[in-house]
Amino acid sequence: MATTTGNARAQVLADTLDRATGTFLDENKSPGRKLGTIDNRGSHFYLALYWAQELARQTEDADLAAAFADVAGELASNEQTIVDELLAVQGSPADIGGYFHPDHELVTSVMRPSGTFTTVLADLQSRVV
Repeated sequence: MATTTGNARAQVLADTLDRATGTFLDENKSPGRKLGTIDNRGSHFYLALYWAQELARQTEDADLAAAFADVAGELASNEQTIVDELLAVQGSPADIGGYFHPDHELVTSVMRPSGTFTTVLADLQSRVV
């Protein structure tokens, strides 16, 4: 998209996501198969953390770097709290209101069990220019 449209910001997002994916793989933050290891929700947290860190470090777009500096710091400083919140909900069945037509609010509560992570992400919208 960045090449086709000439959108420099899209290129920054792509490049930083590529580096974040590398860190994610190097740190082995893929979902575990056993109870008590991170699942998909935890893996998404770590990808978000590494991507925010890469966006904060990059020098091609100062506005993006500034917007993500606080996000990266908040995610890193709350890492253990977020992981604990994500792990605390494992092991028990979750009611999502049906298989084929689940209830949106129930699914949201199951898939976003970390209030800390959700708050940081909600605050992000006001920071991105």
